[in-house]
Amino acid sequence: MNKRFYYPLLFALALIVGIFVGASLSNQIPPERLRKLDEILSLIDKKYVDKISWDTLLPQAINQMLHSMDPHSSYLTKAQAQREGELIQGSFGGVGIRFQIIRDTVCVIQANSDGPAYRAGIRDGDRILMVDNKPFIGASMTNEKVLSALKGPEGTPVSITVRRVNKRLSFQINRGQIKLYSVPVGYMLNATIGYIKIEQFSLKTHEEFQSMAMKLLAQGMKGLVLDLRGNPGGIMNDAIKVADEFLPSGEIILSTKGKRINETVKATKEVGLLEHIRLVVLMDENSASASEIVAGAIQDNDRGTLVGRRTFGKGLVQEEQRLSDGSTLRLTIARYYTPSGRCIQKAFNGNIVDYTKEHEARINKGELYYKDSMFIDKTVKYKTKKGRIVYGGGGIIPDVFIPLPTINPTPLMARLYFSEALSAFVFDDLQRNRTQWMTVNDLQAFVFTDKEINRLLRYVGTVYGINTTAEEKEANGLELKRRLKEEYARQLWERDGIYKIQNGDSKEIKEAINILLR
Repeated sequence: MNKRFYYPLLFALALIVGIFVGASLSNQIPPERLRKLDEILSLIDKKYVDKISWDTLLPQAINQMLHSMDPHSSYLTKAQAQREGELIQGSFGGVGIRFQIIRDTVCVIQANSDGPAYRAGIRDGDRILMVDNKPFIGASMTNEKVLSALKGPEGTPVSITVRRVNKRLSFQINRGQIKLYSVPVGYMLNATIGYIKIEQFSLKTHEEFQSMAMKLLAQGMKGLVLDLRGNPGGIMNDAIKVADEFLPSGEIILSTKGKRINETVKATKEVGLLEHIRLVVLMDENSASASEIVAGAIQDNDRGTLVGRRTFGKGLVQEEQRLSDGSTLRLTIARYYTPSGRCIQKAFNGNIVDYTKEHEARINKGELYYKDSMFIDKTVKYKTKKGRIVYGGGGIIPDVFIPLPTINPTPLMARLYFSEALSAFVFDDLQRNRTQWMTVNDLQAFVFTDKEINRLLRYVGTVYGINTTAEEKEANGLELKRRLKEEYARQLWERDGIYKIQNGDSKEIKEAINILLR
């Protein structure tokens, strides 16, 4: 559609949808409003100058209207709601592979050892040629097409043909339930300090967290690094349950208030599994919502030390309403407050673009790199249980600030970052030898030398035309070795591998260990 006409139409539709949704939310839909809405939409459909894709236009119009109220109320199409539901439920129907599209081919990075594809015979390194006897290769291949073809109800069949080295093999697979773990990694950093990563909060998070914590306690854990960096939130109740594990009975975790919602206070109920464990919580600018609930409860109850950078600042509570066509209205119904009374929702001026670009604004102001540049509204003061001053006004301020690593990508690294070349090199190299490192620790201890870097640079030059000068190799040597080690870890052990490798060089992890050993 011509954009010159598109944006006025979108604005008009937002107003029209506002008439309908506003009336619906108040449970008062006068017949004349419904008639007006039907008349306007009918006229647009019949008279508008360009062809209209209602499936695209209406969701955008609804979201534009909702975002004029607040930044987190939103409308999800049926497909979007289904994807969100899978993350919340922690499972979906599929075949159980991790894949990447390399040179227009779907490559199996890892076949889950307990998944349907592995049981049928699919192996790491296979290249998918056909799905249900139809060609499944080419420049038009996208991640969405792959997911659409391989996902489906549990028990339904799908046939996959692959190339393995020089053999062509076909497999009949019955889809199964594939688990999505929100707590993917837990291990001992040393003899007494454990580490647990929570990527988001789903309906299974507390259960997964408990299981991981018990495993580490059995290994002698006396202190814990709880990693909430990059955690966008999710299910509030599971965040409350996780916080409950650290706090004694009767402590406040949060309260919620809304115009039509009575104030509700959530307090700890049971003896926590980790009440006597020393605690450091890692957080950053992408820690939001439910992860901020945990961080706020820990900080306000003086239960542990928060390390990292100011969190995102989402203090609004949404309730989901499923609509008749399977789509979902996610509507803000309340604000939540930390135990000290803080609302950590950051400011919203009604402009959703400004709101979504706030991360960029933080970078430009230097907040992610310099403690003195961190935004603190000192007019909004609160006190923790022990009387320490904490601040509201947007996000949670860490007790110990750790700057974001400064990265100034060179042209060579930029070309590698925005291409598949590095992933393709590792994938092809692993087909030659997948047993060089039997464990993540083996890879962690391995020292990459110029020999490995030279092989990488020859490959990307020959296969992808990314040629490198001696000066570029010298300037990027350390970064190339780091990225190469991370990519091997990702393809061999997925998140378990990548986190362990990254944590080895993490300033936040090192600071957390120092705090717990004091």
